[in-house]
Amino acid sequence: MNREITIAGGGLAGLSLACALRAQGVAVTVLEAGNYPRHRVCGEFISGVTDDTLSRLGVAELFADARFHHSLAWHNQGQLIHRARLKTPALGISRHLLDERLRNHAVGSGAVVRTNVRAKPVAREGFVWTAGRRPTNGTWIGLKMHVKGLPLSEDLEMHCGTNGYAGLAGVEDGWTNACGLFRLDRSIRAEGPGLLPAYLEAGGNQALAEHLRSAEYRERSFSAVAGFQLGRQIPIPGMLALGDAESMIPPFTGNGMSMAFQAAELAVAPLAAWSRDGRSWQETTEAVRAAVSGKFRRRLAVAGALHPLLLGRSGRSLLQCLASARLLPFQPMLSLIR
Repeated sequence: MNREITIAGGGLAGLSLACALRAQGVAVTVLEAGNYPRHRVCGEFISGVTDDTLSRLGVAELFADARFHHSLAWHNQGQLIHRARLKTPALGISRHLLDERLRNHAVGSGAVVRTNVRAKPVAREGFVWTAGRRPTNGTWIGLKMHVKGLPLSEDLEMHCGTNGYAGLAGVEDGWTNACGLFRLDRSIRAEGPGLLPAYLEAGGNQALAEHLRSAEYRERSFSAVAGFQLGRQIPIPGMLALGDAESMIPPFTGNGMSMAFQAAELAVAPLAAWSRDGRSWQETTEAVRAAVSGKFRRRLAVAGALHPLLLGRSGRSLLQCLASARLLPFQPMLSLIR
């Protein structure tokens, strides 16, 4: 007995899950609304996932040429407040490259990947929803673009402002990914690639905004998402959701990509047991949900508590004072969101 798994969403969680299930001999079909290669709003560096997780998913080889990021700098409205070294380097790779590699790897392992197919989030046996955020009345907008010629003081940079924050991370071929999360502001009239510097400027990061405007822009790399909420997503009764469809951690943590792979890893054994051994779908869904909830509960709670500090004047002032006095507990904070 080998029942097929259908995965709606061909991103990190969906494709890595497909690769791992195929290694278990499970028949898998992935339904992807878009096509490949494509740019997506994402910080595009992986921090917190282990080599063991990537190996168990069967995708470790896809990161052989990823960039290694060792250092980071944290700025508040153009002023440097903290520098640090990462105990474990982060991996820098664009979604444009990584999603294409994952798709090819999944197809090579025997999975069926159907593009330009928009599935509906419904609860049924053998159906896993990994298609990312579901539209809500959320107040956030995420913006992303690739540029060259942007001056960086460290491998990774975070720039906080009054309306949100942006991260800079090097990816392949000399490009830098600039990705930001901001409170949605409909008074900003810029369009396309001009939106990210406009939001940065509105939040007090004028210098970075000007650097972005003068940098070389990678054609078609701009992407945006709006109207979503952070934290646990509203569940659909009976439907198994993974990745951003299950929970969205605030992006300042640099942990979103890692959580997608870790969630896929947790789901492999229960889904394979359903496919091969006749385990009930309800039992399978409950097992995966319990594992994912247990794995991510602490980091989501800590990130949810820290996120308002980065967006409030008093919170940013406190963090800046602690950093100036060399009292900012950066490594302990980092460990709590890993």
